[in-house]
Amino acid sequence: MTQSRQIHLVRRPQGMPRADDFAVVPVETPDAAEGQVQLQALFVSVDPYMRPRLDADQPLDAPMLGSGIARVVQSRHADFKEGDLVRHFSGMQERFVSDGRGLQKLTPDPALPLSVYMHALGGTGITAYGGLLEVGALKDGEQVFVSTAGGAVGSVVAQIAKIKGCRVAGSTGSDDKAAWLRDVAGLDAVINYHKQPLASALREAMPNGIDVYFENVGGEQLDAVLPRMNVRGRIPVCGMISTYNGERAGVKNLSSMIYSRVRMEGFVASDFPHLNAQFQTDMTGWLKSGQIKYQETILDGFERAPEALVGLFEGKNAGKMLVRAAE
Repeated sequence: MTQSRQIHLVRRPQGMPRADDFAVVPVETPDAAEGQVQLQALFVSVDPYMRPRLDADQPLDAPMLGSGIARVVQSRHADFKEGDLVRHFSGMQERFVSDGRGLQKLTPDPALPLSVYMHALGGTGITAYGGLLEVGALKDGEQVFVSTAGGAVGSVVAQIAKIKGCRVAGSTGSDDKAAWLRDVAGLDAVINYHKQPLASALREAMPNGIDVYFENVGGEQLDAVLPRMNVRGRIPVCGMISTYNGERAGVKNLSSMIYSRVRMEGFVASDFPHLNAQFQTDMTGWLKSGQIKYQETILDGFERAPEALVGLFEGKNAGKMLVRAAE
């Protein structure tokens, strides 16, 4: 047996999650039996999709659902050896045992930090890549707008669109994030939605309309974008973060989609297994060449996972929010 910890949801949030909605629970993790491995969490992912799950899907008094990167520390499984790195979907557990199902071996490029496999080369990266290029059917040189462009997904979407020769504008909620998007990521225009009226700012930022709107927010931002969509425009819907804590801003301009023949389609990261090999090749090259830049906010200590999740919804992250559980 090994002493370990888990992050549990102990109370369903009312609106914005609070740190005391969660608990760090000590547990004992058994040794690996025949056909099993024991794993040590290295990075824990914290993502916006977790919030809606807290209302129903996430069981109370059980490990939080989620993904991460872990190291094999004990192995009695033919396919894994001690020291192997894996991606997993076993939730917020410091140490845990697996029969190998759902584990994906990871061989990181030595020229890149391991943390990028939790965002640009991980789930957020394939979400951006598949959502923009397949669901959004991006064509070179189009007009692209990205909501929450300073986030882990949005920032990658915006930079892929720039690589494809598009005019790209994005929205964000702080001057620091806006400056990074303009000066580092190279966006053509950035809107701080806390300071600028969305409708007029969009007209200025996207004078030739919008061919692809990568949707992460919903609510007022979607309402402002819809009248700016060009004929045959596409709206890949990655998230609706404005509604996750119970807020319900009405959308009045959906009828704009009719005569502009706009297509809106939701998707999830697991829709794109057929793109994974090309994604890994493209993204690794873009990161190593500096064409894709990134930000990450890493909190050290497994016990800080609740703080990280709350901070995500308070906008305290720059780029991807991660918890480093071990070196």
